[in-house]
Amino acid sequence: MASIKIDQVQKAFGKVIAVDHLNLEIKDGEFFTFLGPSGCGKTTTLRMIAGFYYPTKGIIRFGDKDMTRVPPEKRNTGMVFQNYALFPHMTVFENVAFGLRVRKMAANEVKTRVQDVLRKVRLGKYSDRQVSQLSGGQQQRVALARALVIEPEILLLDEPLSNLDAKLRDEMRSEILRLQKEYKITTIYVTHDQAEALSMSDRIAVFNFGVCHQVGTPSEIYNQPANDFVASFIGEINLLEVNDYKVEQNHVSVSAQVGPEPEKLIVHNHPFNFNPDLAGNLSLSIRPEAIKILDKQTDETNVLKGKIEKVEFLGAVINLTVNVAGQLLQANLLNNRLQQLKSGADVWVQLPEDQIRIIPMVSGDAP
Repeated sequence: MASIKIDQVQKAFGKVIAVDHLNLEIKDGEFFTFLGPSGCGKTTTLRMIAGFYYPTKGIIRFGDKDMTRVPPEKRNTGMVFQNYALFPHMTVFENVAFGLRVRKMAANEVKTRVQDVLRKVRLGKYSDRQVSQLSGGQQQRVALARALVIEPEILLLDEPLSNLDAKLRDEMRSEILRLQKEYKITTIYVTHDQAEALSMSDRIAVFNFGVCHQVGTPSEIYNQPANDFVASFIGEINLLEVNDYKVEQNHVSVSAQVGPEPEKLIVHNHPFNFNPDLAGNLSLSIRPEAIKILDKQTDETNVLKGKIEKVEFLGAVINLTVNVAGQLLQANLLNNRLQQLKSGADVWVQLPEDQIRIIPMVSGDAP
């Protein structure tokens, strides 16, 4: 296994900065995900780690070794591409054995290692079959086996499940995680799928426009987003513009724009969710599942009157759209009160003070 350190790395293609001053540390044996929309720099970063691109500036290290200008074939990394990049004229065995034969390994050792890895990816019975005769999920397993058979220090996966249907994607998530834990291999996974990132990763780096906006565990990324881009990209979010705020002894008093008029709201001042030195525009963020829907007005904090505009029944969950003075808020509730929720009904919306975060607005800062 190997740790990876990316130090002040920049990659430019002409005048276009694809990755800008990136700093990351990935631990031995960690399942680390690069997450973001198309064109955000995640695949470019992966290709620099693989050696297919060299950084314009900065240093990449595997452990204590400077790998910045080392060619791909000398990095001991295994790569799984989005389109699998298999040889259609070869059998499963021949595809998996290809990297070992390039390394001029003895035939008996090649056979032993290929059979072992095919057994681990549950393709032992398909050794002599042409890859063109396999399903998409089976081809994905062949690609994984080919990457793993060389016993790399680092496994790199570039959106490997994007060509599979929903059911196969779920199956392959479990398969990739099982293999990663079995081999105890440092793994970097590139995806734009939030569910994949949240369900599979030890930690996640969220990219946009070549910049890494936040690094953290799935729980940290979802519950403690660093800014409005991260909050909006990971799941659903409600954002309210902040007009003014005042830091009190144990909370923050916020004047938030709700419709045409501001509302005074209280935010519990946890150290992790408020930085009074934040510059630029601020917003309040709250997840739909954190909002409480009340039948009547109370004296509790952060309670606003609204009207239900839409009720969307999804079985276990009910999605509500509530109009609060012209501001539409999304709320998700467990299905235990369906008869009481009807479009047009008056309700009171509570924004629990310990569930709100004050975050900077950066989505308008794109180059």
